[in-house]
Order: sequence, then C-alpha cells, then structure tokens
Amino acid sequence: MPTYGPTQVVILAGGKGRRLQPYTTSFPKPLMPVGERPILEIILRQLARDGFSAITLAVGHLAALIEAYFGQGTACGVQLSYLREDQPLGTAGPLARLLHPPEDLLVLNGDILTDLNFAQIVATHRKNKAAATIMTIAQKVPIDYGVLTTNEQGHVVSYDEKPQLTTEVSGGVYVFSRRALSYIPTDQRFDFPDLVNMLLDRGEIVATHRHDSHWLDIGRRDDYQMAADLIEENPGLFLPQESGSPASAAMGHLQRGQPVR
Repeated sequence: MPTYGPTQVVILAGGKGRRLQPYTTSFPKPLMPVGERPILEIILRQLARDGFSAITLAVGHLAALIEAYFGQGTACGVQLSYLREDQPLGTAGPLARLLHPPEDLLVLNGDILTDLNFAQIVATHRKNKAAATIMTIAQKVPIDYGVLTTNEQGHVVSYDEKPQLTTEVSGGVYVFSRRALSYIPTDQRFDFPDLVNMLLDRGEIVATHRHDSHWLDIGRRDDYQMAADLIEENPGLFLPQESGSPASAAMGHLQRGQPVR
C-alpha cells in the first residue's frame, strides 16, 4: 500500500453546517456522530486504510474543538496538520494557501460518507493525465409535473407523468494536479465550480470517476438519518469493525479539555 506525501490530502472541515442547525451552532459538523464515531473520524480511518498518512484539515468554524478532538491524528492512524481560515475562502480558496502543493492533491468534503476506495480515484486521475478529476454519483431527481415532449409544430409526441430523471452529480471528492491549483487566486473566495469552469475554459482535461455504491451527504438531514440507520444495521459497512472504539475515549479527553493524541 503506497504512502502519500504530507499535503497529498486536504479535507474541507471549516463549514458552519447551516443545513444541520441548530445542532451545529455550537458543535462543528465534522464531529457529528454517525454510529459510534464522528463522520470525520470515519473519513480519516478510511484514508489510513487506503494508504494516505499525512492529511491537512482546512478548518474554520469551531476549529478549536476539531483540533482538540483529533490532535495529531495518531488515534486514527494518520498525521494531521491544520490550515485555519481567518475568513471564509470557499471550497477551493483554501488550497491556494498550501506552501508546497504536491503533483496530485486529493481533496474531500468533510461531511460525506462513502465506501469509495480513495486510492482508486487518484489512479484514475493519473491514468487520464487530468488537471482535475471529480468523483460522480448517479442521482435520481423527481419531477413533480407531467413532462411533455413536443415537435417543431408544437404537437405533443409523448407525455410522462412525474418522471424521475437520472443525472451525474459531484460526490465531493476531487483530485487536482499542481497546475490546476495554480489557477486559484490567493486570499479571496473561490469555489470548485469556479475552478472547474476556469480549467475547461483553458482547455484542460477534467475527468470523472464514477462511484456506483454507497454515498451520503450527512449535511442533509435525510442523508444524516439514513447514514445513522445504515451504520446501525451494518456497523462494518464503511469500516471494518475493530475491538473497542477510541471514539468514546477521545470524547472523554475532549470533555476534560485534554487534546487527543
């Protein structure tokens, strides 16, 4: 299993979690529990499983709680560093602050629950020699109306009542090459759609990595409840079960104001 460089992974964990308020008003979304572990702990352990050891957390809202809980990341099998946002920089903006960006950078939203093998999306990115690679998920979007198809004369040729349309959406996991990161302006808000559209305008290759298994956005209330139900039904679905979870011990340290090591 390969081990990647010290800034090979960045996890975006600075959002305010407005969709989960009031829970996230005084509690950071990455620490929201899914089963016995916070969602961010699950992600860190998955990354360690897939061979990624050095990870940077881009933090902002209630950053001190996240830093106190995870410390240096030893309990999760990784080595953590922190990148604090003094002001919101969007989803792509914090990446411009990396001092020594690697040739390929894996970037994750800190609120997704998936069984993706993260090494596979990096392999796809390198195979395509892409400037950026986006994990995609097929989502069914319900249409609450009767959908008509008409011809040039305005005559109806088909009528479909409340169909479901299937579309590809971003799954919140990306790989960016060093040249892609060079397009991000410094110290200003810049989001992933801004970066991807800029890359397309410059003729760069933007590839996709389709994931057809489990994926949930726990920032959404419905997905958060579904994630809790899935973990309760099958505790080893996203991570192999281990004897004794360090989550409860870590939370005890946090409640006592002690950093987790």
